[in-house]
Amino acid sequence: MTTLEAATDAARDNLIALESEAIHIFREVAGEFDRPVILFSGGKDSTLLLHLAIKAFWPAPVPFPLLHVDTGHNFEEVIDFRDRVVEKYGLRLVVAHVQDWIDDGRLVERPDGTRNPLQTQPLLDTITEHKFDAVFGGGRRDEERARAKERIFSLRNAFGQWEPRRQRPELWNLYNGRHRPGEHVRVFPLSNWTEADVWNYIAREGVDLPSIYYAHKRKVYRRDGMWLTEGPWGGPREDEKVEELTVRYRTVGDGSCTGAVESTASTVEDVIAEVQASRLTERGATRADDRLSEAAMEDRKREGYF
Repeated sequence: MTTLEAATDAARDNLIALESEAIHIFREVAGEFDRPVILFSGGKDSTLLLHLAIKAFWPAPVPFPLLHVDTGHNFEEVIDFRDRVVEKYGLRLVVAHVQDWIDDGRLVERPDGTRNPLQTQPLLDTITEHKFDAVFGGGRRDEERARAKERIFSLRNAFGQWEPRRQRPELWNLYNGRHRPGEHVRVFPLSNWTEADVWNYIAREGVDLPSIYYAHKRKVYRRDGMWLTEGPWGGPREDEKVEELTVRYRTVGDGSCTGAVESTASTVEDVIAEVQASRLTERGATRADDRLSEAAMEDRKREGYF
């Protein structure tokens, strides 16, 4: 066996192990909790999460609804994709619109226009309203330092807050979902995946994604070292020059703080080669909300964020 063949076999075995672990987690939650829900935005990680859930319970339907906290500043291509997926698989989608919280005064629009930090309260209110006791998320430990601290079963208190000292050991794939009334557990089946793993699995399974993950022409402007695009969130400013470039998105979220990267990667294979050459995670490279402070993500997680 050549070195290349050995490396290919190892990569294949790694994906099999990651898939098996994720499917085991889905089935464990289905047996242990009463009202689970899957966070689904239409992004690559939540789409992969749904794909794994479908495999976990096939040929039965996915036994959980989907939940999307809609900032109102999403990319149109992603919302269209989200709705197509829901219709294709006959899923139930619960949407918490941040705009509703702004309209009735529970939230106030931020001066910088970004709504990503405003997602926490709608998320927690919706979890409480529907009595969800397990919430699946697509977070991965390689994305950001705070997420590297997260357990696969992450206990949240009655206020939806993350307390690192209350995280439980997870030995031999044994997960403790015990929680008091009013508490819930966030569940992260993709914890041990990397961005490269995600894309290699997408290639292997032929998982469909929103078109903005691949190279396309878009009018963008430079702000804080990132290429942003026009949208309902505003911009560009007078001193910001609009250019038409060939770009793609490595992650999708609130359009006011999610940047594009210059790229000609138009296929899954092209993206995999690009990701393997990158030295920054997708959040580190293209998410302005993670740059608010050194502990931006951890601060938001303590408040109840994803």
